[in-house]
Amino acid sequence: MTLRIRSVLITALLGAGFAVTGMAQMDHSGHGAMVSKPAPATAEAAMAEGVVKKIDKAGKRVTIAHGALPNGMPAMTMAYTVKDPAWLDKLQVGQKIRFATDPVDGMMVSRYEPVK
Repeated sequence: MTLRIRSVLITALLGAGFAVTGMAQMDHSGHGAMVSKPAPATAEAAMAEGVVKKIDKAGKRVTIAHGALPNGMPAMTMAYTVKDPAWLDKLQVGQKIRFATDPVDGMMVSRYEPVK
């Protein structure tokens, strides 16, 4: 192997190593976080449909299987805190609902209504 080819290969391998090292040091805290979109212009946030999978009264949470949300969150099944814990007495596992998350705290259901 000629000296020039050897130099090119070494440079390429070193460059790849630095790229991998740089990726390992990146901040990965945003993985799984919702994609930031501007809040709706109105006080009423857009609602999405979902199915109640679990109710945790002690934790003040409801687990909802849902499609993609208007705020950019992809389809998933996720536990949300609820704005009003009294809602947990009205919800039922398997119930279809429309719900909105708080524009500031996307992990909180700010309102909901049963799907008729």
